[in-house]
Amino acid sequence: MAVTPAEQSVLDRIDEDLLVRVTAELLQATGQNPPGGEAATVAVLAAAGRELGLEVVTSPVEPGRDNISVTLAGGNGPGLLILGHTDVVPVGDGWTTDPFGGVVKDGRIYGRGASDMKGGLASALAALAALRGAGLSGPVELAAVVDEEETGKGIRAYVASPGRRFLGCIAAEPTDLQTIVAARGDSYLKVAIHGRACHAGNPDDGANAIYGAAVVVAEIERMHASLAAGPHPLLGPATWSVGQINGGTGGSIVPADCVIVADRRLLPGESPAAVLEDLRRRVAALRLADRGLSVELEMPMEMPAFETPADCDLVRVVEAARVDAGGVDLPLAGWTAACDGGYVARDLGVPVVVLGPGSVTTQAHRADESVPIVELVTAARTYALAALRLLT
Repeated sequence: MAVTPAEQSVLDRIDEDLLVRVTAELLQATGQNPPGGEAATVAVLAAAGRELGLEVVTSPVEPGRDNISVTLAGGNGPGLLILGHTDVVPVGDGWTTDPFGGVVKDGRIYGRGASDMKGGLASALAALAALRGAGLSGPVELAAVVDEEETGKGIRAYVASPGRRFLGCIAAEPTDLQTIVAARGDSYLKVAIHGRACHAGNPDDGANAIYGAAVVVAEIERMHASLAAGPHPLLGPATWSVGQINGGTGGSIVPADCVIVADRRLLPGESPAAVLEDLRRRVAALRLADRGLSVELEMPMEMPAFETPADCDLVRVVEAARVDAGGVDLPLAGWTAACDGGYVARDLGVPVVVLGPGSVTTQAHRADESVPIVELVTAARTYALAALRLLT
């Protein structure tokens, strides 16, 4: 649809210099998780929000770890939520640029979190600033939560707080500026196997926990293979992946303990509790007790999947705004990553799309992470247009 003169006047207020400056300041604020050092990033967001004349509220989740909401007030109607997170994954090796420098080079800004997702946070702030005085029917809130990269403490605290009403939610995660209408969820499952230590010279005197873990790993591999038969049309199949095994104290000791950590990607409609119960049933069928072993299972993290119908008002408005803001021709798509938007869809009953600058496939969680400045501008324009069209 065509951009109206009133909409164009808002788009003309998108400030590229502000976008670059705030993105660089956010990148310089670190925030690696683990261990969970988001406070500096929250301080930058708070200062920028106040500078732009927006309402800033912080909410403690844990000591030194606050969620932050930056809001442009509107009328008394339901608003638009733009969702993000303030933590980034650890830097890792292989960088040729300063991971916390916010360096601008060849039209890109470099640093840990540039794509995932400090660029998206800056674009949302720029959109809110441009929307001042637009006479919206409801508020536009940028909610930036802690702990998205680990166990989701921030989003769980956010959705548990009462009093918010939204027409929709845009998660500003890196999607190469493609509108994402479905995303897989994620869960971590921990399997602790306990046996009995003894001297390796007489291994039958003990109960080898690593042998038990090997049986469980083989079962998880079979479970993964069986999921391939039921793919989602946008997301593909659910998956299992064993990512960590830790057990034993030395080569001459039969190991008494071994811990497996597995990742289970979830499809829309799947219950994390049902996944845990299915694993419990399958492990019980392995009869590890016959080997003198006991097993404990837990799910320390679960992030729900979501799917939003393509004909939903939010999807139609956001997709049209993306095109009118300068986005290239791309189909609606699914996302094999997971994000906090699943909690908003499940626990608040709010329709969700994911759309943001940067790339989850080529930039996020990699050395020399960066985001194109032109995508920051297009994202800000998209968020502003979507808000105008949903709330006027």
